[in-house]
This record gives sequence, C-alpha cells and structure tokens, in this order.
Amino acid sequence: MSERGALRVRLDRLVREVAKFGAVGGAGLLVNLLVFNLVRHTTSLPVVRASVLATVVAIAFNYVGFRYFTYRDRDKNRRTKELSLFLLFSAVGLVIENGVLYTATYGFDWDSPLQSNVFKFLGIGVATLFRFWSYRTWVFRTLPGGAERTAPAAGSLTASAASATGAVDTADAVDATDQALARARQRTGRS
Repeated sequence: MSERGALRVRLDRLVREVAKFGAVGGAGLLVNLLVFNLVRHTTSLPVVRASVLATVVAIAFNYVGFRYFTYRDRDKNRRTKELSLFLLFSAVGLVIENGVLYTATYGFDWDSPLQSNVFKFLGIGVATLFRFWSYRTWVFRTLPGGAERTAPAAGSLTASAASATGAVDTADAVDATDQALARARQRTGRS
C-alpha cells in the first residue's frame, strides 16, 4: 500500500476515534446538563456550584464510557496512573468549563436559566477540545505496536507476519510492507 493509503488508514482511525469520543461526550453532555438543571432548580446551590457538581457526575460517567467504549483497545496495564491522569485533566477541564460560566455569571451578571445553560454549554465545548487532546495523548495511551507507534525498525516483522501475530495494526503493517519493498529494491539495485 502506498503512503497515501497509509495516511488514509490513519485518518479513518482518527475519524472513528472522534466519533466514539463524540458519542460518549454527547451522552456525558446530556448527563451534565440534566444534573445541572435538576440541581439548579431543586436546590438553593449557586449556579457555579451546581455546575461543578454536574461536571463531577459527568466526569465519572465519561470515564466509564471512554475506558470501556472509546479507548477499550488501549493499554489497560496502568489503570492507577490512567485514572490519576484522567482525574487531573478532567479537573483542568472542569476549571475551563466552569470558568466560562463563572465569568458570565459573576463578571457580566448573566444569570438567567437560559444564559446559564448557554454559557455552561460553551464552557463544555471549550473544555471538550482540551479533554480530547489530553485524554488521547496522555491518559488512554496506545499499546506498544499500536497506532501511535513509529515505523518498525529494519529487520522487524514483515507485514504478513505482523498481521498474523497481531503484533501491529493495519497502518503499521502498511509501513512494514513499504519498508520491506524499499529494502528489496535497494538489494536488487532498483529504485
């Protein structure tokens, strides 16, 4: 397969990841907004505290979704570190999300239920961009030999052996095939 084919495989994988992340995130968004409005209208908690509580509930919901749906194929050997990093980056996302709401509520005095929901939603959107990047980069890391791995070194498994053993994924198998063909051309003097 060509370099363009390998790029297409990687792009398809990223699109699937974004779709799964979006599905879990969409469900988490509903949980977040439902809990936020329920707490806001049934208790006397201030708007930002109600939002923080809703965000914490959504974070717990999202961890389960990300671990067992979006990133189920990722490294599971370091769960304590994974959960610690997830909570750290989720806390940063919580600050981003609720910082937007705090600024709107206390900085501009925009505190009607509609305004609170709009700024809560905007805060979730900004925090989601940060969370997607941080979760895929630091929390739910790929297994060795996974999609984020660099190209195999010379003398490594061929694409067919790699596919048969499950040692590498499709994109890495493509890279291995391209490298094997390049080595064969070099040996025979063709370019």
